[in-house]
Amino acid sequence: MPGLVLVYTGNGKGKTTAALGLSLRALGHGRRVGFLQFMKGSQDYGEVKIAAALPGFVLEQTGRDSFVNPEDPDAVDVAMAKEGLRRGEEWLSEEKFDLVVFDEILVAAGFGLLSAAEILEVLTKRPPETDLVLTGRYAPKAIIEAADTVTMMEEIRHAYQRGVTAKAGMEF
Repeated sequence: MPGLVLVYTGNGKGKTTAALGLSLRALGHGRRVGFLQFMKGSQDYGEVKIAAALPGFVLEQTGRDSFVNPEDPDAVDVAMAKEGLRRGEEWLSEEKFDLVVFDEILVAAGFGLLSAAEILEVLTKRPPETDLVLTGRYAPKAIIEAADTVTMMEEIRHAYQRGVTAKAGMEF
């Protein structure tokens, strides 16, 4: 079966969660999963805490444990995003994973840390049988057009709007 490129984007909650669910499903079928998080460096995410306990699942982060200023990103954030893309390209070239997730890479593009062209270049180097998932808000049109499956997460309501703070195991 040929590999697919999936995009989970939009302003609604659930993009990373959907990618993690797909990863869990792939692991259940004996597939190897590489989960590369862009713009995330906190060890407090539930998926980071459980990653080592999941055989066949590798999670790496490429980002600081702080928010990126979308109006004026720091040079360190740009360098970390580019290093993450290099690492993702390495994963694809090594063919060590059946499913690769570039979590929040689309936000990195939206904030100007990476260009759509740089991301598309890596997509062209993907082994034909490897599935690749790209998550995050702000998916560039060129990436949407290149994907096999695109899911737009639409926010109807979020608990934040009622003053509910981020909940462990739900938001992170």
